[in-house]
Amino acid sequence: QVQLVESGGDLVQPGGSLRLSCAASGFTFSSYAMYWYRQGAGKERELVATISSSGAFTNYAGSVKGRFTISRDNVKNTVYLQMNSLKPEDTAMYYCNARYLGAPIWGQGTQVTVSS
Repeated sequence: QVQLVESGGDLVQPGGSLRLSCAASGFTFSSYAMYWYRQGAGKERELVATISSSGAFTNYAGSVKGRFTISRDNVKNTVYLQMNSLKPEDTAMYYCNARYLGAPIWGQGTQVTVSS
């Protein structure tokens, strides 16, 4: 069964940090690029970060560049999103995603809330 399971979301104060994890199973993780998306209340889902299958290449949305870092461990079949200098506007449900055989796979999401 192809599956993605996110974890690590929490309530954090502005300026704080969190690390999200996404554990993959059921497919050859090391062969696929991975993506982190987020969706705030009443907003469209937006692509936050991308990492190539090897981890050599990454890309970020302008709103998070310099604050967020995507990484992966192809032994543990896990992709991470390190989030620093968090802002209230980063509040959202965060989802990891893979495009497996042309079809998107989504996890259940993990909630990040940035508030004092």
